[in-house]
Amino acid sequence: MPPLEGSASDWRPRIADDSMEGMEATQIALRRAESGDFDFCENLYFAGMKKIIQELKLDMAAQVASFRQQWTLSQVRIITFEGAAVGWLQNATRDDTLFLAQLFVDGAFQRRGIGTLVMRQLIGEASRARQAVTLGVVKINPAVRLYERLGFLITHEDERKFYMRREPDAEVPTPR
Repeated sequence: MPPLEGSASDWRPRIADDSMEGMEATQIALRRAESGDFDFCENLYFAGMKKIIQELKLDMAAQVASFRQQWTLSQVRIITFEGAAVGWLQNATRDDTLFLAQLFVDGAFQRRGIGTLVMRQLIGEASRARQAVTLGVVKINPAVRLYERLGFLITHEDERKFYMRREPDAEVPTPR
């Protein structure tokens, strides 16, 4: 993960999003996660994934164990809105790409452009490092549409997931 410079209040999205519904982009920030953020991240993850876990008939105990194994403090940043935690992301460098492992925004703050702003920031970080951004997303996850809007292309798939990639110089498709 690229290092964060300064405090959480130093990071501000550079791009305003038309879907922000009156929300100012400067109200959104990222901060380094602390060990005390684990419960927040776990709760938000399972709130967001509950329907998908049920629909795919996945074993909840196995999902909890997997989450605890894969959550890595040094890779996690907390998304804040007006200073309050509203989401989190986890990313790491993998095979010379910036790999987005997780991105979750609290349901009460979804569809307000926060995820889009955070993704644009992550794409910007990767582009400055001349890295592609890669991710895997469950096929039934509505976030697939967000990633496609931001210029990600499906590179391959398995039974449950699409694996997507966005090159550092990829153009974002023009909205219809």
